[in-house]
Amino acid sequence: MNKQQLIEAIANEVEVTKATAASCLDAFINTVTKVLKKKGEVRLVGFGTFTTAKRKATTGRNPQTGAAIKIPASTQPKFKPGKALKDALN
Repeated sequence: MNKQQLIEAIANEVEVTKATAASCLDAFINTVTKVLKKKGEVRLVGFGTFTTAKRKATTGRNPQTGAAIKIPASTQPKFKPGKALKDALN
């Protein structure tokens, strides 16, 4: 499912226009992004938790040349599914 299909599904589920559903989805994405940038977390009980995790700097290899390259430290987004979501998939 891509973003447009998700917007259409949300619009049909709550009986609103696609424009309204798109605005709501964009607001959700922007809010989660802002919270994660501030090293916070977003907990949606039953669905899951969005958090961040730090990755250390490492040394990798260029697969074409075999040369060593430095991979800088970074902060990665993480999602841990909640129990209700896990149970719904089983």
